[in-house]
Amino acid sequence: MFDDRGDAGRRLAARLRPLRGEDVVVLGLPRGGVPLAFDVARALEAPLDVIVVRKLGVPHQPELAFGAIGEDDVRVINDVVVRRAGLTEQEMAPVQRQQREELSRRVDRFRGARPRISLTGRTAVIIDDGVATGATARAACRVARAHGAARVVLAVPVGARDTLAALAKDADEVICLETSVWFSAVGQCYVNFDQTTDDEVADLLRRAAVGVAARQAAAGDDPPLRDDEVRVVAAGVELVGHLTIPENPIGVVVFVHGSGSSRHSPRNRYVAKILERAGLGTLLFDLLTPAEELHRANVFDIDLLSQRLVDVTGWLTGQDQIEGLRIGYFGASTGAAAALRAAADPRVRIAAVVSRGGRPDLAGTALAHVRAPTLLIVGGHDHLVLELNRQAAKAMSCENTLAVVSGATHLFEEPGALRHAGELARDWFMSRMAPAGAGG
Repeated sequence: MFDDRGDAGRRLAARLRPLRGEDVVVLGLPRGGVPLAFDVARALEAPLDVIVVRKLGVPHQPELAFGAIGEDDVRVINDVVVRRAGLTEQEMAPVQRQQREELSRRVDRFRGARPRISLTGRTAVIIDDGVATGATARAACRVARAHGAARVVLAVPVGARDTLAALAKDADEVICLETSVWFSAVGQCYVNFDQTTDDEVADLLRRAAVGVAARQAAAGDDPPLRDDEVRVVAAGVELVGHLTIPENPIGVVVFVHGSGSSRHSPRNRYVAKILERAGLGTLLFDLLTPAEELHRANVFDIDLLSQRLVDVTGWLTGQDQIEGLRIGYFGASTGAAAALRAAADPRVRIAAVVSRGGRPDLAGTALAHVRAPTLLIVGGHDHLVLELNRQAAKAMSCENTLAVVSGATHLFEEPGALRHAGELARDWFMSRMAPAGAGG
């Protein structure tokens, strides 16, 4: 039914879009529910948190839960099970102590120093990657209610029909994209059901927190600190660019356009606006002078272009509003090769690189020396470039990810394709350029 958790998350986010604008907190059940919850929170522009619960099992029959615990000493007890099992406080206490220790360990691992997001008076949207027995989902709904949620919505991509019907007693609303009578395991409904790690959960929560902080900053009426044309001298040649620095910038991304393009590229300007709304500064500039552009060989002179990019980066780091901020590169087509080669230059320190429809192969041996985390975005129908990017990813020793935008061609002209690429770039830069503790 679903390719992977990313596919399920996007489809679930589309279903939950009517909640956008309400006072919502999206809660992912760790670990598998958090990747889906990340997509939902982004679509709803809502804060993301984990809801960590631990079931309390009857000592001699641990699969039978007599209750559950959550953060802040929240405890939900099933009096019927306690009575039928004949449990005493002395018998329940060791179970609760053991599970509370494990709960604290997981909370610290996932959230770090960030406090739990308050649910008081708000709508709690609980997300998991599927529901089989429903025990964990039921505990999460009850704990959210105990934390003060005014409304509890449980949303999953797939689940057992009878279980979902029973969960309607614990949630105000249960949303499921696909239900089945014959249902034994969540993983059977995914083509790729790789395990989500603790590190991935922690990273998604951190990225979401930074995104919320950026949206809050962007929601103000303050004009950008700078939004003007600039002239930069690189190796004796004057280059023209446009620099935009928002209020309280998180970092700055330098755009490196491809052959036949310029700082006026509508595609790069579109992506730049996505980044600016997230609190990132942008610099779009021309790598060549008008006279130099007349000579086709200059367009493919990656060494020349990368050297100029290094010089421009040096100029940028010296600007008053940018001092101390991290710098990223966004390269398109042949510009991606120049960005990668410059990122390998020891004279600059680049925090992150994104390539859109890029030709990283043109960076040559520099690929192996790139230190910055690199995201390679390629259209699913851009077959030749996709293969070149796969080979480049193998040649790189730094952290790198290949993201394929389904159905997109080289210029990302299909409906929604460029927006998807821009959001991928935004998330990559935000997660790797934001100062430590941002949004916490």
